Amino acid sequence: MKASRPHDELVVEMLKADPDMADVYLATALEEANLPGGQFALLAALRHIAEAQGMASVAEKAGMPRESLYRALSPRGNPTIKTLLAVLAASGLQLGVTRTAQHA
Repeated sequence: MKASRPHDELVVEMLKADPDMADVYLATALEEANLPGGQFALLAALRHIAEAQGMASVAEKAGMPRESLYRALSPRGNPTIKTLLAVLAASGLQLGVTRTAQHA
């Protein structure tokens, strides 16, 4: 019987195996950011993506110390918009905006 593994570890492995999955994963987390627990899930998604690409590499590309990246993307993190945009750019991603259904 296979031992159970932490969810975070499995998600990071999936993102390593299929880097294109990051697009859908982050888009879904952004869509759900206003739901209860959504901001925590968004930070977790960013952290998983950064871990899959290598935290040190993402931090370097974002122009910040690795420790600061870990802190910003921790469950208690509250990254600034500057940090958020730098991490996204360093990960090869960008934010997109769409109109919500109730405002269409």
